[in-house]
Amino acid sequence: MDDLKHTPPPSLQVTGVKHWQARLELGFARRDARSYLAHRLHKGPLVVQKSLHPEGDDVCHAVVVHPPGGVAGGDALQLHVTLQAGARALLTTPGAGKWYKANGTRATQTLQFQLEAGSGLEWLPQETILFDAAEVGFSAEIQLAADATYAAWDIVCLGRQAQQEIWQRGVYQWHQRIHRNDQLIWNERAHMQADDLLKTSLVGLGDAAVFGTFLVCAGAVPAEVLQACRAITVAGAKVGVTALPDVLCIRYVGHASQQAKQYFEQCWQQLRPWYYQKPAIRPRIWNT
Repeated sequence: MDDLKHTPPPSLQVTGVKHWQARLELGFARRDARSYLAHRLHKGPLVVQKSLHPEGDDVCHAVVVHPPGGVAGGDALQLHVTLQAGARALLTTPGAGKWYKANGTRATQTLQFQLEAGSGLEWLPQETILFDAAEVGFSAEIQLAADATYAAWDIVCLGRQAQQEIWQRGVYQWHQRIHRNDQLIWNERAHMQADDLLKTSLVGLGDAAVFGTFLVCAGAVPAEVLQACRAITVAGAKVGVTALPDVLCIRYVGHASQQAKQYFEQCWQQLRPWYYQKPAIRPRIWNT
């Protein structure tokens, strides 16, 4: 295993403010029936805790940690993950991601995942909270082999609900592309400012403070699994399940990040026995 010891991250000096530049590389491999963390390299404050096997050797669990606890304007986080043939991994985070006031400089997060033949990755982070005046840019590039499996959700909360904060200023930008065998199967862009009509319109968020997307790329969804997901109802929120030839898309628009997580987890309970042939096992960190 390659393991670069934690060293102070390089800083960019802009008007006297230091910005974190953090990069984490993870590589998972498979030996016999065991998936394991074979490569780990980090620069700056983005690390992974010890890998775990709470559901047996087949799936390796790991928790991605950003030690500063929050992301300020000008910070840049990069997560690069590679899964070798047959490896399976589940990645999550220990708590909500907090994105602070921008102070005139946008913060970014970049995901790059590459899945080789027969591999599988579940990227199930906890929610992202945008503080008022946060300006953020998120991007994700996913490369899948012909028979690789990918499941990921993303939950965004506009403002700190515990403080009854309203997201009145700021920018949210999102771009995700998924390729299978070098063919584009999913391309999604979003650009929203806090004062956009999209935030208040009934055809947009309708003043909802929380929205999320759960994607599964594992081929055609069996009718009974699709029906089970569509049967899940959520009081006071709008949800939708759309099945495309190679992507299942589940949406949530509502007012509570905890409700969004519970809804996605209910769907996950129905979906995982199909795409992984095993029940959904909650990461222990979700219970803390």
